[in-house]
Amino acid sequence: MRVMVLVKATTDSEQGVMPTSELLEAMGRFNQALIEAGVMLAGEGLHPSAKGKRVAFDGPNRTVIDGPFAATRELVAGFWLWQVKDMAEAVAWAKRCPNPMPGPSELEIRPVFEAADFGELLTPEIAALDAQNRDRTAAH
Repeated sequence: MRVMVLVKATTDSEQGVMPTSELLEAMGRFNQALIEAGVMLAGEGLHPSAKGKRVAFDGPNRTVIDGPFAATRELVAGFWLWQVKDMAEAVAWAKRCPNPMPGPSELEIRPVFEAADFGELLTPEIAALDAQNRDRTAAH
């Protein structure tokens, strides 16, 4: 199963406070362990929401909203995409993670939808298009 592990933002991350060299080194070692175990598929930190934009949808209308965004605890400061056997393995890895922020912080783990999760809604045509899109994105 694939899971997305979201590093929740904090006041420090939203203010652009950079991690210490010690934290960068610890996270590098953790990422190396994830890679060596065949767990980590991708992972990156994100700039503060002040540098971001949101696109709001309402029927055919699109509205662009400039950051920063409110509710810091609901924002994401980084992410990993992991391949694990089950949620218990993902939690075990998350518990090994160095604290990604200088103070209290959280990781959120969410399963990624797989084609099989859509059941009969996934027609052969949609499945073929999905496979084609995955092949194209894997090539980049």
